[in-house]
Amino acid sequence: MTILNASAAATSRRRPPRAMAGSVVWHLFCLAVLALLLYPVLWLLGSSFKPGSEILTNNSVIPIEFTFENYLKAIEGVAGISLWQLFANSMTISILTVVGNVVSCALAAYAFARMQFVGRTALFAFMISTIMLPMHVVLIPQFIIFNELGMIGTFLPLVLPKFLATEAFFVFLMIQFIRGIPRELDEAALIDGAGPYRTFGWVILPLMRPAIVTTTIFSFIWSWNDFFPQLIYLNKSESFTMQLGLRLFVDQTSASAFGPMFAMSVLAILPIVVFFAVFQRYLIDGMATSGLKG
Repeated sequence: MTILNASAAATSRRRPPRAMAGSVVWHLFCLAVLALLLYPVLWLLGSSFKPGSEILTNNSVIPIEFTFENYLKAIEGVAGISLWQLFANSMTISILTVVGNVVSCALAAYAFARMQFVGRTALFAFMISTIMLPMHVVLIPQFIIFNELGMIGTFLPLVLPKFLATEAFFVFLMIQFIRGIPRELDEAALIDGAGPYRTFGWVILPLMRPAIVTTTIFSFIWSWNDFFPQLIYLNKSESFTMQLGLRLFVDQTSASAFGPMFAMSVLAILPIVVFFAVFQRYLIDGMATSGLKG
């Protein structure tokens, strides 16, 4: 009798044929959409192995003739700048951006979420309003200020604002997370004799790991892929980044070197892919617990 009941239960758990067919159709549709979205990336990867004469004539993803010459030229660099120097400059800017955003935004968020001071509400509203302000509106005033300070051509215009909590999105993200931490922890730290700085460093900061990881991931990806501010502020070849190096493949000769440019594009994407693959789990956890649900 037990065997018959188990068999009946297993049969009842089986999905009907119509539901199974619907699931197959849905998965095929998702795979088709995924292939459509990934086609430009696959075409870029395939074109990086094509010779120059085949790039404009062969529209398929798979090259007819494989060649690694494009990658060899990309590794050599462009306009006298080596690939490793371009990579080091991009990595330096991205790492400093991550450090600046994490430190300054965490401190600003703690002040807004836990401390009482005059004008806190007005300052918080002003900070939130800057999210809706386009970057191009403040570009010229910022350029004039950095030019007067003699910072044009260096990394400072790209990195220094990050240490001043200018990224309102990350500040708001951390504020929402800190507000979810029980205030009883702050009161217990106060009873033990801890001031606001020790409370932040020993109580709040360790609990902010999901929000900090989310800020780290977004800061690195956005900074690595940034192009326009780097084009504006970096006017010396020794300070060029990977993104500016890609632009040189178009401007250095009358005939654009598409093959090496595609190869360098693939190499520029690799750090983002590796970074996202390593921290994907932390990104999902951080987004789920950082107050973005409203």
